[in-house]
Amino acid sequence: MTALEDFTADRVIHALNEREVPVVRIDPADLGPGLAFGFRLGEDGRAWVGRLSTPSREVDVREVAAVYYRRPTPYATRFEHLPRQLREFGATEARHGLGGVLNALRAAMYVNHPHAVTRADFKPAQLQRFAELGLQIPSTLITNDAAAARRFAAVHGRVVYKTFRGLPRGDDGHTGAIWTQRVEPDSFDETLTVTAHLFQAEIPKRSDVRVTVVGRQVFAQQIVAPDGALDWRRGDWDELSHTPIAVPTTVEAALHTYLESCGLVFGCFDFALTGGGDKPEDWWAIECNPNGQWGWLPDAAHIAGAFADILNMEDRKETAGHADAR
Repeated sequence: MTALEDFTADRVIHALNEREVPVVRIDPADLGPGLAFGFRLGEDGRAWVGRLSTPSREVDVREVAAVYYRRPTPYATRFEHLPRQLREFGATEARHGLGGVLNALRAAMYVNHPHAVTRADFKPAQLQRFAELGLQIPSTLITNDAAAARRFAAVHGRVVYKTFRGLPRGDDGHTGAIWTQRVEPDSFDETLTVTAHLFQAEIPKRSDVRVTVVGRQVFAQQIVAPDGALDWRRGDWDELSHTPIAVPTTVEAALHTYLESCGLVFGCFDFALTGGGDKPEDWWAIECNPNGQWGWLPDAAHIAGAFADILNMEDRKETAGHADAR
């Protein structure tokens, strides 16, 4: 389930095609001539039955073994040409009707289930869970009080500001980004009262690490920006240096526990590294994106293979059989 133009999903589909696993790609916001469906309940048991049809594929929902929930187009896009009331009505009906069935396929494994993604997408909950699991986190303040922000800065010196979600889609249809940035206490004024702000003590990092966890497989890349940028995402990604790095055992165990406690199968974790990375105390947990990007990483082909392994019913059966044998 994703938009048509999704390079990351393309990699997974390619890996599944190589394994000769049948794949149907749908974008729920295409409903209409590009996506037709009919589901029934109460005649043939206790699960929804019916079919989904796209211009190139048709699928019986009873045959769906796994769902890779990537980045589908928002339902509202399908109805944006309508007046506001009708637009909101159409989008809500589609989300609760079509989405309600697609999110309740009892026999399918979701990577990840959209409800789990929504629950795990709140940074305050992420940071609290990291701390509970023994991971190091930067000292953090969430506030709309300028005096509290100034007191926090006085204690911690260098302070950075981060958004919780970034900029939403604008009137031109494009999304935006506000990068992590240093802030000065004398800039804090009454405008902070308007909404919530996330401030953290700046970690004197030497590099960053992106850890991609798919099931039990872990892929970690150390990232160095050529200009030592505070936020490596703001520059030219082709100029970034990537190096595979081993994740300390205790950190890796915490990541698996984190995903399990959130009902997730996959997650992209970001860390700030203050040392060489061989000791757990070098690793500072920043966030986990439960639906993160990884298609640009040097080991993307291996990550796509891990997705294909976990989405492939036969591979899952084989893995379970090995576990039973042990």
